[in-house]
Amino acid sequence: MVSRGLVSASWLSGALKAKKAPALRVLDTTYYSPGTKDARKEFAERHIPGASFFDLEHCKDQVSAYEMMLPSPSQFSQYVGHLGISNESHVVVYDTDSLGMLYAPRLWWMFRVLGHNNVSVLDGGLTKWLERGLPVTSEDTQVAPQTFHATVNHSLLKTFKDIQENLISQQFQLVDARVEGRYSGQEPKSGEGIEPGHIPGSVNLPFSGFLEDGYERPSHEIRLLFEQKGIDLTKPLTAMCRRGVTACHLALASFLLGKEDTSIYDGSWSEWFHRAKPEHKVFQKRNRA
Repeated sequence: MVSRGLVSASWLSGALKAKKAPALRVLDTTYYSPGTKDARKEFAERHIPGASFFDLEHCKDQVSAYEMMLPSPSQFSQYVGHLGISNESHVVVYDTDSLGMLYAPRLWWMFRVLGHNNVSVLDGGLTKWLERGLPVTSEDTQVAPQTFHATVNHSLLKTFKDIQENLISQQFQLVDARVEGRYSGQEPKSGEGIEPGHIPGSVNLPFSGFLEDGYERPSHEIRLLFEQKGIDLTKPLTAMCRRGVTACHLALASFLLGKEDTSIYDGSWSEWFHRAKPEHKVFQKRNRA
């Protein structure tokens, strides 16, 4: 079953009142960089009733040199099974970011690339849930462990080698979801350990353009954003960013337009910066004051 990409707060509130669990499972996937705020503590203090916490820092490739690479199918299966999720579950994901959603699309894509299509993002996240006066709780959610079998959908995943080959073959469009300054190389960010820049031939479409007042923009506005950048949704499309998170906003946006096969370059710029040849990285000189 392929579920709708987005669900509204009204829909989720009604579904929870109708007690559709355990078929319905809600996950809070709020994330903060290690050493900053404590997402799990915030979840314990306030979350949507019936929700469980999904820790992106824990459920990832722990041996990778890069920040947020996909976990193995077995690791993912075990992790989500303990959260009471089976292959029959409808999973709704949200986060608490003020943008309305920041990390939730990453988890939405993780479920899909690991073989589970019945997953949706809560439009507006917890921020808009609270604005509507809907209930939250600090009570623990008790769930019975379930069996989940993950299988990789390779059509939704691109590797370093795939991107290398595409420099010549041009088999798919490559779109970078970072802000323009990081894409161009004009705006480095302290602490990242990498210089900003982009892959030759990629197109820049910042993920924030898909959001307005905490919600996903209407479909006709999303379509226009793609068209303005010359992106053809009838052709193969791969999204990237710095670490494979905000790229998933682009995958979600294209999904809402009926394109369900947008892939993600999981390593994204973090991997490319460290592994690619110098001639395969584009940097623009920064303006000096």
